[in-house]
Amino acid sequence: MPGTPKGKTTESGEKDTAPRRRQARGERRISQLLSAAAGVFCRTGYAAASTNAIAREAGVSPGTLYQFFPNKEAIAVELGGQLMQRANEMHGQAFLPENLDRPLPELLDAVLDPFIAFNCENPAFWALMHGTGIPGIAQEHEELHSGLLARVEGVLRTFCPEASPAELTRTANMILGIFKSSLDLILAHEGAERAAYVAELKIVLLRYLEPVITPTHSR
Repeated sequence: MPGTPKGKTTESGEKDTAPRRRQARGERRISQLLSAAAGVFCRTGYAAASTNAIAREAGVSPGTLYQFFPNKEAIAVELGGQLMQRANEMHGQAFLPENLDRPLPELLDAVLDPFIAFNCENPAFWALMHGTGIPGIAQEHEELHSGLLARVEGVLRTFCPEASPAELTRTANMILGIFKSSLDLILAHEGAERAAYVAELKIVLLRYLEPVITPTHSR
């Protein structure tokens, strides 16, 4: 009934569900717009993207878009925040404590596969983290990188107990550098060719790490 306060019941005794319906429609529209923005950012890059292109991709008018987001940056921040949360959850999955007991080839599979799958399923993450220049996103990405570096150093410390902190940091940075460079190639290909690049990445990291790990982890 029009004018019924949220949470109140109507004269017929039925609870008014209009606010909830409006909220659900709004959430669906936001999800629609973010999905469209992800596609536009991936194809054109953040700098070349526009709110008109995002609205067109979503199949709505620019006016509808502006009901939910004031500008392109606000869309990027919201999308980046959601993707960042998923990335942090994925990091926890990749660095499970039990993975440290695996032989090196299996450990690489256990850590790399979730990272690669996440980036392949969410290509907008790569586009946003490396091309927006938006302060909020840049700060969150730096924090994510620092956390990831610390996780890799922690794994290496188990593998290389005699290594100095400087050596661990250097090796961890090399691992991340190799991964990021390879990810460009992986994302640029599909199917069997993508799988081939994934296999090459694992070979490169295996050959790099084998000489520096302790014998107990080289089985």
